[in-house]
Amino acid sequence: MNPTHSTHPGQAGLTPILSGSYAGRVITDQKPLPAPAASTEITAAPTDWRGILKQLGPGLIISAVIVGSGELIVTPKLGASEGVDLLWFIVIGCLIKVFVQIELGRFAVLHGGSSLEAMNRMPGPRLVVSWLVWLWVLMFAATFFQVAGMVGGLASIAEIAGVPADRRIVAIAIGVLTAVLLVVGRYRLIERLSTLMVAAFTIGTLIAVGALQTTPFAITLDDLVRGFSFHVPSTFTVAFAAFGIIGVGASELIYYPYWCLEKGYSRHVGPADNSDGWRARARGWLHVLRIDSWVACGIYTLATLAFFLLGATVLHDKGLDVENAAMIPTLSHMYQETFGAWSLPVFLVGAFAVLYSTVFGATASNTRLIADSLVIFRLLPAPTDEKRQQRIRVISLVLPVSWVGIYLLWGQPVTLVVIGAVAQGLMLPFLGMLALWLHHQPGDAALRPGRAWRIALWFSALSMGVAGGYQVVMSAPVQALYKALSGG
Repeated sequence: MNPTHSTHPGQAGLTPILSGSYAGRVITDQKPLPAPAASTEITAAPTDWRGILKQLGPGLIISAVIVGSGELIVTPKLGASEGVDLLWFIVIGCLIKVFVQIELGRFAVLHGGSSLEAMNRMPGPRLVVSWLVWLWVLMFAATFFQVAGMVGGLASIAEIAGVPADRRIVAIAIGVLTAVLLVVGRYRLIERLSTLMVAAFTIGTLIAVGALQTTPFAITLDDLVRGFSFHVPSTFTVAFAAFGIIGVGASELIYYPYWCLEKGYSRHVGPADNSDGWRARARGWLHVLRIDSWVACGIYTLATLAFFLLGATVLHDKGLDVENAAMIPTLSHMYQETFGAWSLPVFLVGAFAVLYSTVFGATASNTRLIADSLVIFRLLPAPTDEKRQQRIRVISLVLPVSWVGIYLLWGQPVTLVVIGAVAQGLMLPFLGMLALWLHHQPGDAALRPGRAWRIALWFSALSMGVAGGYQVVMSAPVQALYKALSGG
């Protein structure tokens, strides 16, 4: 084995980390790396559409995580309160974050490094790890509440469906099922389950929007014109919560590079020797990554728009709000008013599928994040791939216990989801900063996208910063401080 050493995490330059075998571990000064990928794994990216489609997958898993609490709960809640006026906001919220997603994925493909490794390299203050990793810890803790809220939604669905068991028992059963599936499952199982759930959900919601046109809640051309006119939301907290988790939320931006690594994009590129062959393979697999990201964007944007329009028409016109006590019965109006009362079972099955796909995908992703963070915080040594899988299986047993426990203690699903969503929204500006810093590293100049992409990436990062800053300014503590200082 020929050891390769990384730069110090705080240095500005990026040296290839692993380039051939999944890193998923911190690389500190003077520590040897595992051997690179076997030569049989190094291969050029497919160039035909059939071959490219076979290599898609990370984005589909992310779509399964995305198309969940944001689309089913927060987005209809926003539509119920604002009507169609924020249609422009939903579209932008889905599209602008993809540029940051691809930039973080590019780091994983070229350097074999995980999201947390990228954050740990960010310049600035350090206390064992980078300041940005500490911010992630705060956000990560808040997302436990979000997943707990989704578990509560699943328990509510089971109760309405007539399952003869208390909500708490159902929540515990969901946690056990998730743990078992993840302990015995592998990447392909996660990918296939996520794909099926997202496909069924997207098709069902699009059909519902189409059926809406035959009802008194039909969407008119005037509605669309008003929806794409600039309107500021009356209550920004719910809008910001939606912005934080529609499209690619902060959690999904961090998850995505992990699934790119597990899919094998970096292994196929091979060790970063800066040869012509390596650069050609890198360009090919980065092309696959971009297609994977934009295909996923198309899927979750359609699903998000469908649920927003259902909430902005049916729930808004009926004067309903999505609240803790009657969350699922309220949301079911979106289907019953379009298809009829007979569609309630269909809605319950679809809602259960999409919420569970999110719980499942979030659990799978978070196990990898925790396994990585234990090494980055120097609590455990860097593992072999086999040892890492063992750690992931153990964490897969622990995480569901945590989320189910939060729900059993709190029991307010909408509130729990909004807590996690706001935390993700506040993390977005910092991930935008990270993407810009990675993009402008001199070592990647030959594989860096052009000027148009750079402009889009800057617009994306600045938009996240503006939204996050506005949320902070409009938050209750800041507003209270402002009134106190101004004598109001």
